[in-house]
Order: sequence, then structure tokens, then C-alpha cells
Amino acid sequence: MMVITYIAFLILSVCCAALTTYVWKSRKASTVINNPNFTKFQRQYFSAYFLALIADWLQGPYLYRLYRYYGFEQAQIAVLYVVGYASTVILGTWAPFVANKYGRRNLCVVFTVIYSIACFMKLSTSYGLLLLGRMFGGVATSLLFSAYEAWYIHEHIETHDLPKEWIVETMKKLSVWNGSLAVLSGVIANAFAEWLDLGPVAPFMLAIPCLLISGIIIMTTWSENYGTQNLKFKSACLSGLREINESRKIMLIGAIQSMFESVMALIVFLWTPVLWPGHPSLGVVFSSFMVCIMIGTSLHELLTRYHTESLALALSITMAFISCCICVIFTHPDYTNTRICFISFLLYQISVGIYFASISAIREEIIPENHAVSIMNWFRVPLNIISCIVLMLLHDETFRHGNRLIFIICCALLFCALICLSGLMPLIQKPEPKDKEAPPETA
Repeated sequence: MMVITYIAFLILSVCCAALTTYVWKSRKASTVINNPNFTKFQRQYFSAYFLALIADWLQGPYLYRLYRYYGFEQAQIAVLYVVGYASTVILGTWAPFVANKYGRRNLCVVFTVIYSIACFMKLSTSYGLLLLGRMFGGVATSLLFSAYEAWYIHEHIETHDLPKEWIVETMKKLSVWNGSLAVLSGVIANAFAEWLDLGPVAPFMLAIPCLLISGIIIMTTWSENYGTQNLKFKSACLSGLREINESRKIMLIGAIQSMFESVMALIVFLWTPVLWPGHPSLGVVFSSFMVCIMIGTSLHELLTRYHTESLALALSITMAFISCCICVIFTHPDYTNTRICFISFLLYQISVGIYFASISAIREEIIPENHAVSIMNWFRVPLNIISCIVLMLLHDETFRHGNRLIFIICCALLFCALICLSGLMPLIQKPEPKDKEAPPETA
């Protein structure tokens, strides 16, 4: 299977490059921003953030393999993943509120320290230390995708007084670079872990200098900023819950997101044990997945030129459903067809690329901006609860068909997501009446 993974990676990379080039050339001419201060500010932000992203992506391909290398059984590894997911939802939801009070730059520096410690703990074979490391890693991941962006938006508008519309240009660049860095990180991780034969812990050690350099850049080049509002955690959560309860559209989009992304969390756990009997190069497999996500993003842009975002979302969920059904058929404990499972995972990752682009556009249309943070926090709660329950219940030695049963549950979740989407699509066409303007999150 190793040869197949390399061939697939090369073919997918060529297809992705061709498709991305076609999409760029077919776009309507957009205004080019030639502001030297804006360009300098972007570089200042990217220099620190890209290193943090590389450090995060380096750890993706070999996390499960590392735990197996240390001799832990699948049930024990499931608990490690559950701890990571649980710490993300329990501790990570506090990140925006802590950043407002203690400073976003400080929180970004804290992220680099916490994540470095989490990586360093991967050297230990102690189960207790690995659990603690997973907890640190879950918190750090929440900070990575909240504190950095919050710092940039505040500096862009308040400090540099740049037009708010230019933020979109930065996010577009970030999206393209994020995908490219993910692909590159998978190859680098593969090179250190397998080509140089340094073992599955090598990518985690390689992530540490990336994190430390990112922290140094932040401390030496970034200025501190704080939230303009003194947000209180309790009142913000209650206001978000109230919005979800009062809007059927928000409730449905939250259900769709929770079910689809809980399947994503389960696939993150499953892909290594399912494919490992074929002895593939895990870093190259991971990079292939990232290329497929980029292909999905480009396909979304082409699709939405002629069709609605809800139709694109329906296509992505259907593709994911078909992928999981294929895995149900070919993951029998007595014989797993790793080649067909690999192809189904590639299809699934393309669906993920379409999903992220379409769900973001629909959320922006439906969710009030002044309640977005608290609503998104609530969406993450069922997402992580579903993932944790499934892993804890099924990954036990008594469940001989554990992986297969998880794929069956994934199919059920995605089918339910399609049902919710069928209820959401008519509502998107007609906006809900508003009796009064929603008050902002206050404290």
C-alpha cells in the first residue's frame, strides 16, 4: 500500500494545482491592495502564526501511531483522545474571555509554552503524563484558533486603522497558506519519522522549536491588546443559548455542525488503525488528506457560482455519508481492505473541504455577529460529547467490531445531518421575523 499512497499523493497534488489555478484564473478581477503598511502588518502576523500552524500540523500524522509505538491498546488510546476533546470544550471555551481580560498577545505566548510542554511530554511512556499532555494539547488547540485571529482583527481595526473590508483579504491568504503548510508539514513529519527513521515522536520534537520561535516573534514584534467589552462568561453563554433557543435556523445549523464535525473527530481517531495493516507512510497519507481538502475548497467555489450554499452543503454531507458506508462494508475485523478504505477517506476529505467553505458562509448569514462567540461555543459542546461517548463506549476489548460500529454510527449521524439540512433549506430562503433588535453580549 505504500506505493499506492505515494502515487495517490502525486496525482492528487497535480489535480489540486491544476484545479486551484483554474479557479484563480476564472475569478472576476478583484482589487489589488498595494498598501505597504497593510502588507508589513500581514507579514508580522503571518511570521508568528504560520510557525504555530506548522507546529500543529506536524503532530497530526503520528499521534495515534506514537501511542501504539509505546505499547498502549486501542481502548487506552481512545481515552487519550477523549481527554483531548474534553479539555477543548471544558477549558477551551474560556479562551476568548481570558484573552479579553489578560491580553491576546499574552495568551498567544501562553499557547506556545503550553503546546511546547504538551509536545515535550510525548517523550514519556507514562500514561498519566500522556493524559496530562493531551489535556494541555486540547487547551492549546483552542487558543491557536481563537487568540491569534482575535489579536489580528483588533490590531487591524483599532491600532492600524485599516479598512474592515481588508480583513477578508488576509483570511483568504491565510486559508491558502494553511492548506499548503498542512501538506508540507505531513511530508516533513514523514521524512523525520520514517525516511530518517527517527520514530513517531520526531515530529513532536520538531514542533517545539517552531512554537518557541513563534513565541519569540510575538513577544518582540506584537503589541498587546485587550477586549473592548468586559465580557462575563455566564452572561455571554446564556445570551448565546437564548439565541439558539429562539431561532430554529440557528438550532438546525448547530445540529448539522455538531453531527458532521463529531464524525470528523471520530475519523481523526480511526484512519490510522484502519490503514495501518497496509503499512502506509502516515505522513504522506496525511498530506494526501490535506490536498483533498484543498480540492474540496476549490470545488466549492466552482459549485457555488451556479448553485446555493445549502446545495453545496448537502453534497458534502452526502459524500461523507457514502464514504462512511464504504468503510462499514470494508472494515470487517477479520479482513479490512485498506486500499478501498484509503480511497473512501480521500473522498471524505474532499467532502470536508466543501463542508467547511459552505458551513462558514451559511453561519455568517444566519448567526448574529454579536453573539457568534457564545453560539459557536455551544455548538462545540454536543460535538465533543458525541465524540467522547462513542469512543468510550465502543473502544473496549469486548467490542470485536469496534471500528465498524463507529463507522455505522458515523453513517447515522450524517443521515441525521441531512434530515436537519432538509429542514433548514426552506428556512434559509425566508428570513425569520424579528420583534426587536438583539442586544449585544454584555457583562
